[in-house]
Amino acid sequence: MEENDKYQSVAADQDLPQTLPPEQQEIEALKRERDDLFDRLLRKQAEFENFKKRMEREKSEYTQFASAELMKEMLNALDSFDLAIRNAAKEAKGGENMLRGFELIHKQLQDTLTRFGLKPLEAKGKKFDPNYHQAVSTKATDEVEENTVIEEMRRGYTLNGRLLRPAMVTVSVKE
Repeated sequence: MEENDKYQSVAADQDLPQTLPPEQQEIEALKRERDDLFDRLLRKQAEFENFKKRMEREKSEYTQFASAELMKEMLNALDSFDLAIRNAAKEAKGGENMLRGFELIHKQLQDTLTRFGLKPLEAKGKKFDPNYHQAVSTKATDEVEENTVIEEMRRGYTLNGRLLRPAMVTVSVKE
């Protein structure tokens, strides 16, 4: 008798018709409970699938961009090589072999970084884009169109299509 009372209270809670026999009320209550549990199961499965997809995407992004800090540090060495090559080219007093050695090391370092997704930004002669360029100075000139990059002080880079470091540039302005 106690069991019937339990199911009758469940049936009453779920707005089941009270005209049904107690066994039928119990069956209806169990059907509703089953449907509710099935609905919750489907929702949990969908949530879990979304979670798995998000984790895969985050894992992919992590592996793709995990080396960003290393790349940033390596850019300092690459910048030093750029400067050494420029200075050696200016002095060029019998230092052609040394200059060639610098150039080879520089190319090897660039090729290695390129294999890992690092690409230099082409800035000189391009229209100034604040998303990729950091203007550090301006120069008045009529030789090129206004807001054109006329000098690149430090090269910018992307890593797997995402900006890693903007190029530091000089931008033209009207005289």
